[in-house]
Amino acid sequence: MTKHFPTGSGPIEIEPLPVLLTNKQREQSDRMNAYYRFQSKIYDLTRWSFLFGRRRLIRKLAETVALPASIIEVGCGTGHNLSLLARRFPDSRLMGVDVSDDMLQLASRRLQSVSGKIRLFQGAYGKRSAHHLPQPEVIVCSYVLSMINPQWNKLIRQAWEHLPVGGWIAVVDFHRSPLGAFRRHMSGHHVRMDGHLLPELLSHFTIAVREVRPVYFGCWQYFLFIGQKSGGKKRDEAEAHGA
Repeated sequence: MTKHFPTGSGPIEIEPLPVLLTNKQREQSDRMNAYYRFQSKIYDLTRWSFLFGRRRLIRKLAETVALPASIIEVGCGTGHNLSLLARRFPDSRLMGVDVSDDMLQLASRRLQSVSGKIRLFQGAYGKRSAHHLPQPEVIVCSYVLSMINPQWNKLIRQAWEHLPVGGWIAVVDFHRSPLGAFRRHMSGHHVRMDGHLLPELLSHFTIAVREVRPVYFGCWQYFLFIGQKSGGKKRDEAEAHGA
């Protein structure tokens, strides 16, 4: 049966996550807010040229997970992916989390036509803030994990803990580049491209989709990953090996 969500009539209210940040989280949050204060103005005009695979990830997710009740996107930015998710999953409740108020203001206006099924939260996603969010069936991370440095592995572990057994994570992100100069350039934009994300995801989740794709004649690779939380075994093994 198709659900009928209320029709939106204005920008979506942005809800603050009521948590105290650690010093490291505060520093990282401040860096991201400063970075996106300008980047938010040009984000959707420029990111199509190098944030590859976002539509493909959502298409693969729809092929893998038929009817998720709820989806959270961590690092939802301007709402680009949430608007695609709203069309692909019309019966799912959607939530977006981001540290940047500037990006969320854009998402709030962009998504107002579907505001009845979407909630937006401002704050850093982590162990403390997850307690204030509903438990999702799917967590989406699109080009966010490579920018969470040095706490990217903690975010993956928190996603694992937040999901129910049988829940899903869907990730598209930078993988690696053979060009040292390009890696240094991207680090200036807070992006790490050392192939470090896939092994951590594989240590926590059972694979449904894994793709690594080169772009611009091999200048870099990006990856898609969709995995399922199958229970405690993968997590226990990862912790035993010091992950």
